[in-house]
Amino acid sequence: MDTAFPNWVYPLVFIAAFATSATAARLWIKLSLRIGLIDKPGPRKIHSTPIPLAGGLTVATGLLLPLILASGLAYSPLLSAPLSAITTYGFSARTTQLIGLILGALGMLILGLIDDRGALSAGKKFFAQLLIVAIVAGTGTRITLFIPNPTFSYVITFLWFLTLVNAFNFNDNMNGLCSGLGAISAVIFAIHSVLPGHYLVASLGFLVAGALIGFIPFNYPKAQTFLGDSGSHLVGFLIAALAILPHFHHDMQPNKIGVASPLLVLGMVLVDLTWVVSYRIWHRKPIYIGDTNHLSHQLVKRGFSPKIAVLILWILHGAIGASSFLLI
Repeated sequence: MDTAFPNWVYPLVFIAAFATSATAARLWIKLSLRIGLIDKPGPRKIHSTPIPLAGGLTVATGLLLPLILASGLAYSPLLSAPLSAITTYGFSARTTQLIGLILGALGMLILGLIDDRGALSAGKKFFAQLLIVAIVAGTGTRITLFIPNPTFSYVITFLWFLTLVNAFNFNDNMNGLCSGLGAISAVIFAIHSVLPGHYLVASLGFLVAGALIGFIPFNYPKAQTFLGDSGSHLVGFLIAALAILPHFHHDMQPNKIGVASPLLVLGMVLVDLTWVVSYRIWHRKPIYIGDTNHLSHQLVKRGFSPKIAVLILWILHGAIGASSFLLI
């Protein structure tokens, strides 16, 4: 379309998600305490009192309420004609994908909530994740890597989502770490989408970033609430999707190496996953059983406080992610 998308929409989307998430956090914390959705102290826990597991519900609210409002405004006469036309076109062009992503996000949230209420077996959790990703892949959010083979596309998409969902779940081991890494990734993916003018994907990236950053003050440095499995599953799913939606190979970026950009944007998440899985395999421990050998724990063992360890990993993650722009 000829009319340019107004850049002021991006900060507006971010602020809306941030404000909604920050407001919803207080409500969900109270409700979680009331219904017993809490993380109790234990041998492997550092907290001495029950902490509400309101993170997933908070982030989901920060995403869905602004998205519902935006969907309504897209067809509203209140918007100027050019902006309404552009927004309507964006929603129309990706309606099926958006429905699949919303269903997938809700599926991951519900799966995580069930696990938070009473731990699911690794097998059941994996099977549920597989079904959720099947819905998303079936509605058009898939990886191709320039290989015109539907079977390959589905397989690589399944591997991508399952890897990222569990990688972010692994990184939910210190206050603010998982949500911070997710927020940084979302911002970088959003900027990658702004550059070639993919305004709807960019808006989704800023929406995710705003919802996560609105939650962080309630989780870092001192936790009033935890993400829980509901939150870490949701964050991993959203970032996995944001890595697929932008077109890293396009007219402005004809070099196919650009499709490797997401690997850099997800730098510390993938480094930590590789380190932890390698460590557990080497020591013949089950991959799915948690331990205290993550990069964050390694920093604490070397004398850094948890607060500083998380900050260091945020900075490293941002620096590696920023290097992805060198590919374009």
